[in-house]
Amino acid sequence: MQNTQKTAREKELDFVKRKEWSWLKSKEKQKESFLNQKLEQHVPEKLQETLNIAFEKAFTLIFDKGTGIIEKTYKKEDLERIHKINAYAMSLKEDTKSLRAFSRLSGTTGLTNLLLSGVEGIGLGIAGVGIPDIPLFTSMILKSIYQTALTYGFSYETEQERYFILKLIETSLLNGSYAKEADMEVNYFIQYGTLPKEYDRKQQISKTAQVLSNELLYMKFLQGIPVVGAVGGAYDAVYLQQILRYANIKYRKRFLTGKDL
Repeated sequence: MQNTQKTAREKELDFVKRKEWSWLKSKEKQKESFLNQKLEQHVPEKLQETLNIAFEKAFTLIFDKGTGIIEKTYKKEDLERIHKINAYAMSLKEDTKSLRAFSRLSGTTGLTNLLLSGVEGIGLGIAGVGIPDIPLFTSMILKSIYQTALTYGFSYETEQERYFILKLIETSLLNGSYAKEADMEVNYFIQYGTLPKEYDRKQQISKTAQVLSNELLYMKFLQGIPVVGAVGGAYDAVYLQQILRYANIKYRKRFLTGKDL
């Protein structure tokens, strides 16, 4: 009689797939918030373009010159060492506990960054700093994803990995059919690990920046108002949480499917 009992890895992959399904369902029904509707008539017409340019410049600068600076804000070697320890433990006994050690570490580093992002955003909001917060917020997004990648044993320095990171950020904030289509593109990369034939880094940065600016438009406008801007600044952590939720699902899936292990 054939043994149909699932392995620990197969069970974990089923769990991740349920999380994927839950994420997609949550994206089907998202609507514009009441606060955004109230702020819409007060937002300057050129703010959207200003945000787009700010995010594009931030991503380009960090990818070209800033990754080393971001790495000074966390202990890369420690994360790589812990990953090796967890990987060794998994090689000895691949069970639920050893497989989930990677996601537990990712969750711990993510929570720390969420707290830092919230404090930073609120502080700048109280001071009435909105647009100048973009480079800091972009750095925090990339730092958080870099740390997530390391906990699962992945690099973030090749062109393929930069595409994956930009696609994760873009997809995490989309809704409806756009989210579903972009999610399929992310899964294609997880399966094959190759860049799209039409890939151009500048264009992908522009697409990701566009989605970020669309989502953060009203909050960054609000953040530019002294004192009241603390509300807008607090949303840095809200959006970072959305990005990290999706990134964790996808890195975990990529890890469990055995790609690049």
